[in-house]
Amino acid sequence: MDTRSGQLPRPEDLIDVEALLRAYVEIVPDPEVPAQRVVFGTSGHRGSALSASFNEAHIVAMSTAIAEYRADQGIRGPLFIGADTHALSAPAERTAIEALLSLGVHVMTNAGTGDEAFVPTPALSHAILTHNRGRDTNDPERADGIVVTPSHNPPADGGFKYNPPHGGPADGDATGWIARRANELLETGEWRTVTDREAPLGIRGAYDFLGGYVESLTDVTNLEAIRDSGIRIAAHPLGGASVAYWSAIRDRYNLDLTVLGAGVDPQFAFLHLDWDGKIRMDPSSLHVMSTIDSYRDEFAIVTGNDADADRHGIVTRDGGLMNPNHFLAVAIDYLLEHRPDWPVTAGIGKTLVSSAMIDRVVAAHERSLAEVPVGFKWFVSGLSSGELVFGGEESAGASFQRFDGSAWSTDKDGILLCLLAAEIQAVTGESPSERYRKLVDRFGEPAYARIDAPATDEQKAKLLALSADDVTDGELAGDPITQTLTVAPNGAAIGGLKVQTEHAWFAARPSGTEAVMKIYAESFRGAEHLVEVQSAAQALVARVLG
Repeated sequence: MDTRSGQLPRPEDLIDVEALLRAYVEIVPDPEVPAQRVVFGTSGHRGSALSASFNEAHIVAMSTAIAEYRADQGIRGPLFIGADTHALSAPAERTAIEALLSLGVHVMTNAGTGDEAFVPTPALSHAILTHNRGRDTNDPERADGIVVTPSHNPPADGGFKYNPPHGGPADGDATGWIARRANELLETGEWRTVTDREAPLGIRGAYDFLGGYVESLTDVTNLEAIRDSGIRIAAHPLGGASVAYWSAIRDRYNLDLTVLGAGVDPQFAFLHLDWDGKIRMDPSSLHVMSTIDSYRDEFAIVTGNDADADRHGIVTRDGGLMNPNHFLAVAIDYLLEHRPDWPVTAGIGKTLVSSAMIDRVVAAHERSLAEVPVGFKWFVSGLSSGELVFGGEESAGASFQRFDGSAWSTDKDGILLCLLAAEIQAVTGESPSERYRKLVDRFGEPAYARIDAPATDEQKAKLLALSADDVTDGELAGDPITQTLTVAPNGAAIGGLKVQTEHAWFAARPSGTEAVMKIYAESFRGAEHLVEVQSAAQALVARVLG
């Protein structure tokens, strides 16, 4: 924990925007250096121009690879593209548009200007689904998209994410293909010739992302109830792409909604420092959300979003910033009570490292539960088909279906979850924090935490390769082990290990960027037992890894 966490940044904490933008153009990555290659994680490729991991060459190469991939998949419809408020996002978006047009792609860019020029991730997902609604899965005119965003990452970072026609994050097969081809283009230097054509072969069109999203919100959330209740709510975009959306929602639906914050600043100088002293737009961080502390008593609910608005933070007057797991449980419980037209056979999706409180809520509603590995991409198929009506992960990302049970967004929608918090308060007269306390009275109170334990590259590789049979322990922190998993119930590898008992569980996953393994743990026997679970988990994993 940095000693200045929760405080405003100093001048030396702020990025030099001009130097960053020069580095984007001037630095050419060396594909022989692993850290300078294209690598797609769970949320696309991320890096910084200053470290030669997010530069013009990367964007041209990835855009070219995506153009080739969509042609290989028979996709000839429009490609929607949008960007968030990070300093690198605008130049990367321009580079991508130029490359895509030169390769003959029909590119749909944002029609907005000023703050309306920024595109949240859920608005782009919604646009893809709107275009593809009613189209066959093999229709060549179906659309796909690119979001230029590193999500909540620090201001010097950039990110690039591909969303296929299903509207959600691309799966590993797609991103693997794109990354391999992009790195080939970097290795051969072919990326330099992509934009050399005198006249672009593609077509550039304009799309009203904001209007399409805001006008459709009545299909998915009860804005009339929020308006009629008269509750005072506030939304802080944290300097992100949702800034114009919140103003438009307020004006379109006549809500008592105040948009907080200083607007858009590529340095994000108004945000309080995160736990490690870095600037992040993480609305689930208590330190970052210190930014809105002075407003807490003025409003029934204050919400926050990250830079591309795919994450949510919920602050209630009576409970403060809600733990993401707590709000997920409350949201699921409320929605299953207040969406009578949702198919009774449709289930709820959660990641394996989300709270077991969700399991108990879902079971009480007699719904099926789909546990998946970390990454929202695992919910896409279920949300698309209607087999799932809700998908959520412990890192404050979720989406749910329209009132009729059809897909709204197959990517995380932080704006939607913030509006849901207001709907819960308006309809029930209880804050989400109050609703969670009632769940605790009914199902017990879990203690949940994530810690990082040291791990070498060899240990991380072994952790990824484990099978359930490698665990021979019979108990965990005094309770018999009831289940050991290295593969999720959907058949996908979880990228680590999960061990469960009747009252507790832990999951261990290797970090992709640091010499640590992440150990998530939860106990319904209290905080002291959670510490025992964490200790036992580290000992168990150490034995298994040798």
